[in-house]
Amino acid sequence: MGLLDGLMGNASEVDIDEITAELQDILSETETIASAYKLIRDMLVITNKRIIFIDKQGMTGKKVSYQNIPLKSITNYIVETAGNFDTDSELKIWISGQSAPIEVELKAKLAASVQKSIADQLFA
Repeated sequence: MGLLDGLMGNASEVDIDEITAELQDILSETETIASAYKLIRDMLVITNKRIIFIDKQGMTGKKVSYQNIPLKSITNYIVETAGNFDTDSELKIWISGQSAPIEVELKAKLAASVQKSIADQLFA
């Protein structure tokens, strides 16, 4: 895993302690990270309160977009796994008050892990 997988387009799970330290300024005092996944610079972080999509932009990555989805606003989600010749899976999340889902492409090997992590937090 690591850099080589990132360059090959494969996301990898990230150490929770490392991400907690990196995101300490944006996490609430009662918020804990359940899991985190990284693809080169972008990340998907699942906490006990929300899902955070982190998009580092520009050449330096100093400009960062944080898309937050409170778990309590999720009405439905789908994880579509990859087929034989397709290497990408897809996560679709519907939020109350919005008709179109938020869509995120995942690498096939992470689909089950992401789905389990979301379910663990939603149904805890």
